Amino acid sequence: MPQISVDYSPSLAGSFDPGALGVAITGLTVKTINASPQACKTLFRRIDDFVVGESTGPDTQVFVEFQIFPGRSPEAKAALSEAVLALLAEHIAPAAGTRLYTAVNITEIDRDSYRSTVAEG
Repeated sequence: MPQISVDYSPSLAGSFDPGALGVAITGLTVKTINASPQACKTLFRRIDDFVVGESTGPDTQVFVEFQIFPGRSPEAKAALSEAVLALLAEHIAPAAGTRLYTAVNITEIDRDSYRSTVAEG
């Protein structure tokens, strides 16, 4: 189960390969928090509006959020966050004259209320 969301600034579209990044994030997730590859589902969302403080400059952001079931240690979650930040630096570089903010957050889902289904056509 990790549900993984990658929100990114529109100017970054085309500057990285979402498929390759998604597979790499899955690999880190499997290695770091012992998730199964089939359980990792990664959604990429282009976020059109992004503002940092009062800046009107050409800032960009990539924000990765994991929603996982409870049971992983704080150390494992911190290791995953650090590894994903390093991975983002490998896959995405800021354009000249811009700043790229990257962040990772890991939250836990309530196992008792979470439901999912798969439909095949």
